[in-house]
Amino acid sequence: MSHIIVLGSGAWGTAIALSLHRRGGHTVSLWAHSPEFAQQIIEAGENTPFLPGFPLPAEIVVTGDNAAVADAEIVVSVVPSEFLRSTMARLRPHLHAGQIIVSATKGVEDHTFLRMTQVIASSLAETGLTLPIGAFSGPSFALEVAQGQPTAVTVAFDDPAIASRIQSEFSSETLRLYTSTDVIGVELGGALKNVIAIAAGVASGVGLGYNSAAGLITRGIAEITRLAVACGGHRETLAGLSGVGDLVLTCTGSLSRNRTVGQELGRGRKLPDILAGLGGKVAEGVLTTRAALGLARQQGIEMPIAEQMELILDEGKDPREAIKELMLRPGKDEQ
Repeated sequence: MSHIIVLGSGAWGTAIALSLHRRGGHTVSLWAHSPEFAQQIIEAGENTPFLPGFPLPAEIVVTGDNAAVADAEIVVSVVPSEFLRSTMARLRPHLHAGQIIVSATKGVEDHTFLRMTQVIASSLAETGLTLPIGAFSGPSFALEVAQGQPTAVTVAFDDPAIASRIQSEFSSETLRLYTSTDVIGVELGGALKNVIAIAAGVASGVGLGYNSAAGLITRGIAEITRLAVACGGHRETLAGLSGVGDLVLTCTGSLSRNRTVGQELGRGRKLPDILAGLGGKVAEGVLTTRAALGLARQQGIEMPIAEQMELILDEGKDPREAIKELMLRPGKDEQ
């Protein structure tokens, strides 16, 4: 039995806490970014803003106290990428040797182009603390995990023994974990698929069909794989759950916020209005697009789909014109 704390009380963090509780054998806490929001969840008996309809058992301790992380053996970070560094600065005085950190955030930090495990490591390094930090990713809509629908994901640590421990601690009859030592590949697969999901949504929004979607997803995994391999990831990882699996889900599933953002852009709506309509929920692909391209340029990797998405998101380019330019690019061998 372990004491596990989930950092981040959005839909995904809440779903993970529910899954861990349902598995049994653990003390589970859910940390909210403020005591006020923690109290709101406690009083409602559920996470009404982000995951309504799923009562939180009394055994899940909901807290906004930063010091609560000190008691945990396993810390699961589900903080949105844009708030991760500042959140770690708040919490690191309470973290200590002997803890394990599992990052379940799918993003790349803007400006630094760091993966989430790198952001956590660099933050901890400011106080001289080094902890094992791994990545948890795969095709996993929060709603379906909360419902207890069978879900398979990958957990990656440099140390396979730690990956195996997390596999054992988290696995249940509704959540199956596969292990990996390819932290880079697992993280980048999970982060970059959100960019391609926006593109898939754009294609749907402008009225394109299945041929277009299939071509976009296939070329999307090619882009993701090129960049992940250039950064040190393994090609076979991107053919697995955290690569193709997550990409297919996010590009085709109606629960995908990133796909929804793309659809609305394709229908002619403006990005600020679309994001305001998410009700505080995060579409990580919006920020990740710029960061992914910064990382790609750093590595000398071409990502034409991501480049067109950046022009749509940041410069208001007409989606139909973006698709036309992708189709009219010079011919080349399939890679």
